Amino acid sequence: MTHLLIVLNKDENTISYHDADTGQIVATVDVDQNPHEIAITRDGTRSYVTNSGGNTVSVLDNTEFEEVARISHPLFKFPHGIGLTDDETELIVSATGSNRVFFIDCDTHEVNDVITTHQKATHMIYFNPGKTQVFIPNIGSNNVTIMDAKTRDIHTHLPVGRGPEGAGVHPTKDQLYVANQHDDSLTIFDLTNYQLQTKHPLGRCPIRLVFSPDGRYAFIPNRESNDLSIIDTERQWEIKRIPTGIWPGGTVFHPHGDRAYVANNKTNDISVIDVARLIEVERFGAGIHPDGLGLASIK
Repeated sequence: MTHLLIVLNKDENTISYHDADTGQIVATVDVDQNPHEIAITRDGTRSYVTNSGGNTVSVLDNTEFEEVARISHPLFKFPHGIGLTDDETELIVSATGSNRVFFIDCDTHEVNDVITTHQKATHMIYFNPGKTQVFIPNIGSNNVTIMDAKTRDIHTHLPVGRGPEGAGVHPTKDQLYVANQHDDSLTIFDLTNYQLQTKHPLGRCPIRLVFSPDGRYAFIPNRESNDLSIIDTERQWEIKRIPTGIWPGGTVFHPHGDRAYVANNKTNDISVIDVARLIEVERFGAGIHPDGLGLASIK
């Protein structure tokens, strides 16, 4: 099994493939302007990347290291969040500038449906573990849109903190975690009744939120305080804050769960976190302004 860390370098319009064990660059691929977020198929062979500045989505072959298609649409205005449906037949993309969510056929690259959230700055795409629901943080409306992944019906717009961006549903608990970048907080909700369970302070401008594979931790990079908040999900409490490079953003775990990677936007490098010891053990170089991260595991 080959494990590739895929780094989106926003200010040089490239995708760099790194050996996840050594950090060495395997290949670099040119894409459109300002690549932001990534979705990867389960077999690791294909990636989809939102190019927010170019208003396109790149389709990449992770075995040949090449862009094989580029998807566009008149309403792609700063496409940002991205994810794959459970059967991987459709791509779901959110556009921050048009406050819309697009359902795109993965074979034909045609847009099957467009849903308007009627919220402000519709920004990211997340799922519950079974991918039956889509969670869409709206930075400008201070809420998260919860949508049925199949019917595309909107269940609710859940009020959270100010400026929500990072979010995730716990792997084994019916809980939604939200990192609110404009009030430096973590809010946790019970999804059985949409009630707020707890709210805690974080570092400055928490920008993402990723659970460890076993669900024990949530890792939250704080962009303006240059550190990583570690949340113990049993206690629902921050137990440590790890210094990183400048402007940490994209965060992803190795499938084995022993390491995590954090993209440092302004130092142009990647922090490697030892999950057992909860310390930074290494940094390796990336392109200019690395942000979104993905990890492809290919047989």
